[in-house]
Amino acid sequence: MADGHLGRDLALYTLARIGLVAAVGGLLLLFGVPLLVSLAVAIVAGFPLGLLLFRGLNQRVTASLAARGAARSAERDRLRAQLRGADTPPAEDDGR
Repeated sequence: MADGHLGRDLALYTLARIGLVAAVGGLLLLFGVPLLVSLAVAIVAGFPLGLLLFRGLNQRVTASLAARGAARSAERDRLRAQLRGADTPPAEDDGR
């Protein structure tokens, strides 16, 4: 599922969440709520709304992060095995 677009998906998700907070805050400002109060309410309301509204994008980011973590873990395990001397590639004969 992770196709190498983690940076793009993460940027889109972040911008979408910021846009959602701005939209909720702006809506509250239109109804006469003070700026700091509307910002606080928008941030608190933006968490569950963002998870609900941007579920697909959130799943893509989560899958990409999980795949990246698994690849890093596999590489770390491979390097540790090499340091222990296990699973070392066979020495190449250079003809000397």
